[in-house]
Amino acid sequence: MDPFFLLLFAALLVGTAKGGLSTVGSLAVPLTALAMNPITAATMLLPVFIVTDWVAVYLFRRSYSRPNLLILVPSMLLGIAMATLMVSFAPEAILLILTGMIGLWYCLRSWWRSWSRIKGRRAAPVSTQPAVFPGVIWGTLAGIASYLTHSAGPPTQAYLLPQNLPKLQYAGTIAICFAIINLSKLPGYALAGQFQGLDWTLIPWLIAFGILGTGLGRWLTGLLPQAIYVRVIEGLLLVLSVILLIKGLTMLLE
Repeated sequence: MDPFFLLLFAALLVGTAKGGLSTVGSLAVPLTALAMNPITAATMLLPVFIVTDWVAVYLFRRSYSRPNLLILVPSMLLGIAMATLMVSFAPEAILLILTGMIGLWYCLRSWWRSWSRIKGRRAAPVSTQPAVFPGVIWGTLAGIASYLTHSAGPPTQAYLLPQNLPKLQYAGTIAICFAIINLSKLPGYALAGQFQGLDWTLIPWLIAFGILGTGLGRWLTGLLPQAIYVRVIEGLLLVLSVILLIKGLTMLLE
């Protein structure tokens, strides 16, 4: 497939994610990496992430979890700062594998609990509450993963999904967190010279498709019932986690 059309589709996925189907956007970079250098793909998509982030913030401006934001945002910024310092020597393959394992672990745990409840072996789980210690751990890991692998979804969702937040509140919290951390990547990317040599004529097209996807994602989020919404997010998280594991293992074995 022509990389241009693959990038347009990836931008649409990014926008759909910012509209509420959060894990979809994390598929964008692994998808475009099938046809082009993953670093170049990630850098070209960063403006799309940033613009659609703030469109999503506007869409969900009345729906978010303030306690979770107070825990996650500083933790994610700490992770971004750590990743900026370690980017030159960090083993990307290990980080990809770790991020994929986190998402896979969460999905398998969630589905095992659901199966156990169906079989009558376990009572329905009690929703967790925002907590500083796990929030700092997951948030810091999400910041590192976001900067180095553009995959903050699995750590963030491992922390937020057990809280069973209302779907719009969940989507709004994700939107605000990701808007801040993606914007904070710009200085590090610029210092690393990752914006040099990009075809900037493609960026407006990518942003336009990203904004279109944001509206699509917001519509789908409002349309899906809560239970189905959670299952869709978990299913997409599983797909992404497997992709990250395969990519990391491939890099490790090269």
